[in-house]
Amino acid sequence: MSDGRPDGGSAERTDPVGVAPDGWPVPLRGVTESVVTTLGPNGRWNVAALGLHAPETDADGEPDSPVIARTYGRTRTWRNFEERGGGVVQFTVDPRTFVDAALTVREAGDPVLPSADAWVEVDAEEVAAETEGDTTIRTWELSPVDSAVVSERVPTVNRGFGAVVDATVAASRLDVPAFDTGELLDRLRYFADVVDRCGGPAEREAFARIDEATGWRERADEA
Repeated sequence: MSDGRPDGGSAERTDPVGVAPDGWPVPLRGVTESVVTTLGPNGRWNVAALGLHAPETDADGEPDSPVIARTYGRTRTWRNFEERGGGVVQFTVDPRTFVDAALTVREAGDPVLPSADAWVEVDAEEVAAETEGDTTIRTWELSPVDSAVVSERVPTVNRGFGAVVDATVAASRLDVPAFDTGELLDRLRYFADVVDRCGGPAEREAFARIDEATGWRERADEA
């Protein structure tokens, strides 16, 4: 089949989705947003958001460094990485899962969430730590142990989904002294408008959960 060129020839393409490191079920690029479950002392799996930093690549485009992630402060993910040595990273396109993971305390009975399209069990090793203000930022190397692809789908682009993910970041910083509250509220207003105009039912439900978890709209009205 032709690639659509008028002359019917082949065109050289670059892969826009990155390269999958050995043992990982999906390609990673830049900072890939994921959800991680880690086993807590109560025997249940804590659910949290986790940004995965894609490895550097060599001259042939192959990964030549490990996947890393960072934890900020004394979180449940930090504690469970420290005590259990790892967790289960999963990839999902459900915006409600991202909101719950980033802004609420959520626990599950099973390590793999129903909304996961793929997952990878990882060992986590702390390789660096630095302090900014009162917050200790720890860097972890993540090594895959086992993985699976649960569901394959054709990717689509929805601005509402991206706005939900960005909004969870802004909302999680509302009470952090290093960030300007007024600026964060302005960003949340913008993201709310994008979701209202471009999002589907799942994105709107996810943003309603942001409203409920943070009360940012009331704070914006008072600002």
